Amino acid sequence: MKIIRTEEYQKELLAILKHIAKDKITASKKFKQDLNIQINLIPDFPYKYRVSFYFDDENVRDMTFKTYTINYEIDLNKNTIFILSIFNQNKPS
Repeated sequence: MKIIRTEEYQKELLAILKHIAKDKITASKKFKQDLNIQINLIPDFPYKYRVSFYFDDENVRDMTFKTYTINYEIDLNKNTIFILSIFNQNKPS
């Protein structure tokens, strides 16, 4: 399966990385690296994570990473996973 990171996700991730980098640049880089590893594992078991609490769609899932929620959509027809957004799980935007 192909993974596509949406523009919204990329903007949100950049803001998070900038925030983390204020304290420690290496922590920001490690966060991004570890997150990408987890995202790249999604195609192996796309339905592993719970149905999204934020969407009314069986194909949208919530992956938790550290204190963040990553929403992604599984599109079997396109053989694609769309990474929709990332936010602090206590503060959805």
